Amino acid sequence: MELQKALEILIMAGQLILGLSILVGLHEWGHMAAAKMFGMRVEKYFIGFPPKIFSFQKGETEYGIGAIPLGGFVKISGMIDESMDTEAMSQEPQPWEFRSKPAWQRLIVMLGGIIVNVIVGIIIFIAIAYHDGKKFLSIDEVNKYGIVAGELAQELGLKTGDKVIRVNGKPFNDYNDLISSDVFLGSNSSYTVLRNGQEVQIEIPNNFIEKLSDPDEKRNFILPLEPFKIGELIPGMPAEAAGLQPGDKVVSINGKPIQFFHELQAQLETLAGKATTLVVQRGAEQKTLNVKVSDEGTLGFYPETLLHFTTVNYTFGEAVAIGTENAFGVVYNNIKGFGKIFRGEVSASKALSGPIGIARMFGGVWDWGRFWSLTGLLSMVLAFMNALPIPALDGGHAVILSYEIISGRKPSDKFLENAQKVGMVLLLGLMAFAIFNDVWKAVF
Repeated sequence: MELQKALEILIMAGQLILGLSILVGLHEWGHMAAAKMFGMRVEKYFIGFPPKIFSFQKGETEYGIGAIPLGGFVKISGMIDESMDTEAMSQEPQPWEFRSKPAWQRLIVMLGGIIVNVIVGIIIFIAIAYHDGKKFLSIDEVNKYGIVAGELAQELGLKTGDKVIRVNGKPFNDYNDLISSDVFLGSNSSYTVLRNGQEVQIEIPNNFIEKLSDPDEKRNFILPLEPFKIGELIPGMPAEAAGLQPGDKVVSINGKPIQFFHELQAQLETLAGKATTLVVQRGAEQKTLNVKVSDEGTLGFYPETLLHFTTVNYTFGEAVAIGTENAFGVVYNNIKGFGKIFRGEVSASKALSGPIGIARMFGGVWDWGRFWSLTGLLSMVLAFMNALPIPALDGGHAVILSYEIISGRKPSDKFLENAQKVGMVLLLGLMAFAIFNDVWKAVF
């Protein structure tokens, strides 16, 4: 199991590095393409930060890969950036330099990375909508049996077996609406449930999203009561050794009847490392199997739900509209999330995630569907974060350039240097906070 855990961590890290390398590479390419279009000299284009792994020279530009994969940069002649090359800035401006070009051209260069990330995010969301359509569990299907209320759901007052009939006072159809941003990023949200034939109102505190910052907590917050059968077996695990087969339906464990998957999970947790008796329905007959539960309280199979999913396919035109809406929905949700932080409804330590938190979102199994969904989301988040008016970020440069365009006065190089230093300190501090915060949440 230690080997499996290590493999999961490697897969998480691999997906994070690949996703960020794609997005950062395209972001920096946006800056470089705009600079070259206006005749500016681009000295370096790197994915990753130094130390350098390898590079090659093509024309005036050195292209390379850095050893630290969580970022990248372009070095444009005559631009005050993170290199803080003040010696070059003390020389007389040259025609090919960033600083010698009109302010509107410099503004486009600074916005180039953001624009590319927005375009990439939209394209990914459109492609997902067109390729996958929408597969969802209707609330009618969930309410055949009701929900499983996890620990946090029980804190709210939900109970296993409740049937949710309204969210925020409105009827809905998609099970995913139960855990949507409208619920957790909105204000005064609520569930209306049917319990023993009576309607019960469950209020959701405005700071409740803090408790869902852990991906596992959110994943297990509300689940459908799920009848199931045995799906794919995991090689070398107790299910395979005991003779379980795909398609088997678990009838009982140690004589206790089993109908739903969460019931099996609850029993297995109490039987970790112990031998037990499993009765399964296989075709027209029942079979009794002896199995030793793993020390982690698992048998080693993937459950296959017996609930029916609804699939909606989109035309290309519909996918363009829906994908674009979903992409900008990410930005809107980020704005709402920051709003909650500024209003004091959630703490920054619970709401913000660094590279470790993002890697956990990818998960320990390489799933291309989830990979591209998260990469599309990160592309829009990267665009949004870079657009913030913080010195050293693209948004900070854009604010200064907008001032220059409107006022007709260019800030001094000294001011730009100091602004860059302040911005770098802020960004490094934020990065250190995010990484420390990830470690703290993972350990404690």
